[in-house]
Amino acid sequence: MHASARSSAALSISRLFAVFAVGFFAIASAHAVIVRGTVTDPLGASIPGARVQLIQGKGIAGSAVSGSDGSFEIRSTASGRFILLSSAPTFSPGIGQGFYGGRTDVVTRNVTLEIASVTAQVTVTATGIPTPIQQASSAINLIPFSALQTRVGLIDDLRQSPGVNVVQSGQYGGVSSLFVRGGNSDANKVMIDGVTTEDIGGRFDFGTVSSTALDGLELYRGPNSVLYGSDAGASVVNFTSPRGATLRPILNYSGDAGNFHTWRNEATLSGTHNRLDYYGAFSRFDTSNSIPMDRYHSSTSAANLGYNITANTSLRFTIRNGVSAVGLPGAYSFYGIASAGKQSDQDLYSGATLENRWRGKWHNLVRYGIARKREQAVTFYPVGEAVDYPGYGGFPGYTLYYGNTVTIRGANGTSGTGRASFLFGGTAPTDQSSLRDELYYQSDYTFSPHFIGLFGFRYENERGSYNNPNYFESQVVKRTNFQYTLQFQGDIKNRLFYSFGGAIERNNLYGTAGTPRFGLAWIPVRPGSGFFHGTKLRANAATGVQEPSLSVEFSSLYKQLQEAGSTDLIDAYHVRPIQALRSRTFDVGVDQNILGQILILKAGYFHNQFNRQLDYVDAGTLKTVFGIDTGTAKLYGALLNTLAYRAQGFEGELQFAPSHSILLRGGYTYLASLVEQSFSTDAIANGTAAVNPNYPNTPIGSSYPLVGQRPFRRPPQTGFFAAQYTTTKFSAALKGAFASRADDSTFLSYLDFNGGNTLLLPNRNLDYGFAKLDAYGTYAVTHHVTAFAELNNLFSQQHIGPIGYPSQPFTFRTGLKVRLGGD
Repeated sequence: MHASARSSAALSISRLFAVFAVGFFAIASAHAVIVRGTVTDPLGASIPGARVQLIQGKGIAGSAVSGSDGSFEIRSTASGRFILLSSAPTFSPGIGQGFYGGRTDVVTRNVTLEIASVTAQVTVTATGIPTPIQQASSAINLIPFSALQTRVGLIDDLRQSPGVNVVQSGQYGGVSSLFVRGGNSDANKVMIDGVTTEDIGGRFDFGTVSSTALDGLELYRGPNSVLYGSDAGASVVNFTSPRGATLRPILNYSGDAGNFHTWRNEATLSGTHNRLDYYGAFSRFDTSNSIPMDRYHSSTSAANLGYNITANTSLRFTIRNGVSAVGLPGAYSFYGIASAGKQSDQDLYSGATLENRWRGKWHNLVRYGIARKREQAVTFYPVGEAVDYPGYGGFPGYTLYYGNTVTIRGANGTSGTGRASFLFGGTAPTDQSSLRDELYYQSDYTFSPHFIGLFGFRYENERGSYNNPNYFESQVVKRTNFQYTLQFQGDIKNRLFYSFGGAIERNNLYGTAGTPRFGLAWIPVRPGSGFFHGTKLRANAATGVQEPSLSVEFSSLYKQLQEAGSTDLIDAYHVRPIQALRSRTFDVGVDQNILGQILILKAGYFHNQFNRQLDYVDAGTLKTVFGIDTGTAKLYGALLNTLAYRAQGFEGELQFAPSHSILLRGGYTYLASLVEQSFSTDAIANGTAAVNPNYPNTPIGSSYPLVGQRPFRRPPQTGFFAAQYTTTKFSAALKGAFASRADDSTFLSYLDFNGGNTLLLPNRNLDYGFAKLDAYGTYAVTHHVTAFAELNNLFSQQHIGPIGYPSQPFTFRTGLKVRLGGD
C-alpha cells in the first residue's frame, strides 16, 4: 500500500477511536452519579485542598480534592446509598449524613469541617435552614441522642440548660412544665419532626414524653413567632426522630428494672434499603411511684420512613403515639391522704413531608401534620371525711370531703394547720381533646453563599372540646389560623452574620398580629488553637405571640357573659374576646473559646417583657372595679388580659474538656422578674384580697401573683453541672441541678375546714429550693451487649416539685442493652 494511503487509513482509525472514546465517556457520564458541593469551616470560609471521599459500604466509590474556592465534584458509576468522608490539614475529619444517589442524579452536599477541636453543631430551629451554631445569633442548647440513651424521660436533661426551670408536680407521670427565661409554662412552641405538638394555646406536658425514638432536641431560648407562629412566646423546643443509616438492619433491645416496682422494655429496628430508610421503636414503662394511688405506666410507638424519589426529592413519613395513665393523688402533703382517681392521655403526632432541592440553591418543603391529643380524668370515689351542709336561700344542701389534719410549712417560714377540702365534683369521667391539622410550606433560595431568602406559609385547623358531665358542661371550639413569613439571612466576609424577618399571624380568635425579629453575630477573633482564639458576640431582638388555650377561652369574661346571654353587659362595658398574649425580648451574649475548645465560656443578658397575660378577676373585683353586676350574670370570676410582668437576667455556662475522656459542664442563671400590672391587686384596694387571718397584714395572690411580686414557680437562681468520663468500654456521669426558693400559692382559698384561708400562705419564697444529684454508668460487656445503671435523686430531696407535691425519693434502675446487626 502507498505510504500516503496507509497514513490516511491510520488517521481514519484514530478518528474513529477518538469518537468511540468520547461516546464511551459520554455514556459513562450520563450514567454516573455526580456529587458536588463546597467545603467550608463552621463560619462559612472556603477550605481549599480538602480531600473528599464518596463511600459506599466499605469501599471508596470516588474522591476529589476541593479547589481554591472550596468546591469539589465526584463522579461515580455506582448508585445507592453513600456517605462523604472529608479531611484537611488542621481540621478534624468529617463524616456526613447518609444519602441516596442514582446513576443519573446530580447531588449537592456541602461539607462543614471542624477546626481542630472546635465542635461544629448545626441548628435548624434558629433560622429554619440548617445553620452551623457558630453562625447563630440566638441562645440555643442542643441535647444529643447520647444523653437520652438510658433515660426514661426528658426532665433531668432539660434542666441541663441555662435559663430553664422545669417543674414536675409529683413523681413519674406528674404534670411537668417548662419555664424559660421567666416565661409562662404554656409559652413554648413544641414540635416533633416539625409537627406542632402542644395543646391549643401552648400547654404541653413534658412528664409523659418518653426518650424512646428521640434523636435529640434543640432548645431555642427566646420568642420566635416569626418562623413558628403562635405559642412561641418564650422558647421553641424541637424534637427529632432517628433515621435508619446502615445497609444491614440493626435491632436494639433494652430492658431494665428498679425500685418502686419499676421496669422498662424498649426495642428499635432501623436500616436502609436502596432508596428507603426506616426506623421503628416501641417501649413500655411501669412504676408504682412512692405515693399511694399514684401508679404510672406509659407506652410509646414511633416510626420514621424516608424514600428518595430522586436524589434531590424525598418523601418522609413520621408517626409517634404515646399512651399513658397515672393516678391522681393530688397535693398529697396538703391532705395527708391520696385522692382516688386516674388520668389517661392519648397523644398521636404524625407528619408527611415532601422535600426538593434544585441545583443546590432552591429548596422547597411542604409538610402536612396532625396532632390528636385526648385526656380523660375520673375520680373513682370520694375520700376523706364527709361533712353535710344544709341548703339555704332556696339552694339545695351539699357534701364536702376533708382530708386529715395537716400542718403546711412554706420555705418562707410561714405555716398553717387545718383540714383541706377535696374539690370533689362527682364520679362521671371528664374528657377534653385538642386536635390540629397543619399545612406548612417553605421555600428558601440561596442567592449566594452569603445571602439566603426564606418564605413560609402555615395553615392550622384547630378543634377542641371539654366535657364535664358532673357539672353539665360541654364546650366546643374551632379555630382557623394563617401565617405568612419572610426572612433573610447571610453574612459579610464570614465575620458578621445577620438574620432579619417578620411574620403576619391571622388567628381566628384574636385577629391579626405582627412579629418581627432581628439578630446579629460578629466573630472578631476566628476559632483556632490560640489561647483566646474563637470569640463570638451576639445580639437578638424578637417578639412572640400566643393564642389563649381552650380553657382560657371558656373562662374568659366575654365567653361567660355570652354564654349567660348577658350581651347587654358586653356592650355596656365594652368587653372584648380574650386577646393574644404578647412577649418581646432583647438579649446579648458572648461565646469565648479558651485554649482551642478545651475551655468554653458562654455568657449573656436577656430582658423579656410579657404583656396581655392572663389574670383571674374575682366576682368582688368585677363588681367594684368594673361595675359589672356578677349576680345578674351568675359569675364567680373570669379571666382577662390584665397581667403584665418583666423578666430579665444573666445566663452563664462553662465547659471544660481537659482530655478526650473527661468533660465538665456547669451553668448558672439569675432571673429578676417583677409583676407590673395585675387586676388581682385592685382587689386589695377594694378590701377583697385574700388574707390569711394568721398573717393579717400580708395580702396573698391566691391564684395569680400581685403587683410587685414575682410570677409563680420561677426561682431567681437556677443552675446545673455535669461531670462525664468516657472510655471505649466504660462511661460514668454525675449530673446535678439546683434552684433557689420561688414564689407560689397553695391555691387553698376558702378550702379549709372552717371555710377560711388559714391554709392559704403568703406567696413570697413559698416553694423550697432544692439540689438534685443523679449518677449514670454504662459498661460494654461485649460488642453487642452493654450494661447500664441509673441512680436518681441521691440525696432523696422531697421538695423538687412545687409545695404540696412530694418528689420521687432515691430511685435506681439497672439493665442491659443488646445490639444485633448493623454494618
